Amino acid sequence: MHMRKVVFLFLAMSLSLSSFAQKLTKEEKAEEKEWAKKMKNLKPLDYKRLIEEKESLSQQAQEASSNLNQCTSSQAAKDEEIMKLRAEVDSFKTAVPVATAAKGVKKTSSTASTAKPGIIYKVQIGAFRNKDLTKYFNNNKNFSGDVDADGAKKYTLGEFVEYWEADNFKKYLREMGVKDAWIVAYKDGNRVPIKDALEGTL
Repeated sequence: MHMRKVVFLFLAMSLSLSSFAQKLTKEEKAEEKEWAKKMKNLKPLDYKRLIEEKESLSQQAQEASSNLNQCTSSQAAKDEEIMKLRAEVDSFKTAVPVATAAKGVKKTSSTASTAKPGIIYKVQIGAFRNKDLTKYFNNNKNFSGDVDADGAKKYTLGEFVEYWEADNFKKYLREMGVKDAWIVAYKDGNRVPIKDALEGTL
């Protein structure tokens, strides 16, 4: 009885394989034959090498996926940081005169006359090659930037007609942790040397 079951299963498998083989097209049969020949000529060490290469590629793909996730998280954190800075710019803009008065710094007649026609001052917070934050420019006039000929993107915060205002804002940003904050000058929308802007030679 047991022998009959074995024979029956063997016949069923044979019919199944035969049915599968009949479904193959001529191209598929030719390809199957070609690969069968390749596998027959494949040496054990060659097979081992292929398996190792597959595992290595799989590991590289996993590492690339992990790096992509980290970059995405890092970009999201940077975007959140920029959003916070944008929200704080306006508050700092109004807080500068109040904080200056609280520290006993008064705007004298000499500082009142330092404003130059067409000259404004901004505080640069960084220069990057791979960070494009220009999408935030339209939503906040106090956040802007420039792109150098070499592709470096320089981002600025604030807009002041007086140098001392920009200087106070720069100090506040440095106290917040933006260590590379420094003052830049613009005339009629174009960036100009800060020395020329202060000396009035423009």
